Amino acid sequence: MRYRLLCVGKLKQNFLKEACAEYAKRLRPYGELTQIEVPEAKTTTRPSEKEREAQLEEEGNALLQQIRPQDYLIVLDLHGKELSSTDFAAKLADLAVDGIGEITLAIGGAYGLGANLRKRAQFRWALSPLTFTHQMTRYLVLEQLYRAAKINHREPYHW
Repeated sequence: MRYRLLCVGKLKQNFLKEACAEYAKRLRPYGELTQIEVPEAKTTTRPSEKEREAQLEEEGNALLQQIRPQDYLIVLDLHGKELSSTDFAAKLADLAVDGIGEITLAIGGAYGLGANLRKRAQFRWALSPLTFTHQMTRYLVLEQLYRAAKINHREPYHW
């Protein structure tokens, strides 16, 4: 399996850079990972609703430019479907059985994702009812991809 992880913004904290690098390394035996960062839109400290919408559209368009027509797209969305780790692993296994060899996952910026990107997605995934920073979400997605690979290969880690 190949994974493309599209993210708004760069990782800023060293502990998250290290954690993401660790899980990217752990994932290597199970699949190829490409991480693509697009810039965060410039904004004010307290943006108006109109400014937030403009930011979502700008960041969404930047992410959409990285998505190819044939990509199976999973977006991280607070209003998406929550899955247990075993259900997520089963979803990835089902996609592989269906002939999907590459999955693109997109993580929005501080205000989430615009409608343009959610509309393009084949699956909207909510990690939790809790809210996480988009940088922390990247770490959690990488960890869950690794956990899913271990589950699908029936290897110890999850249990």
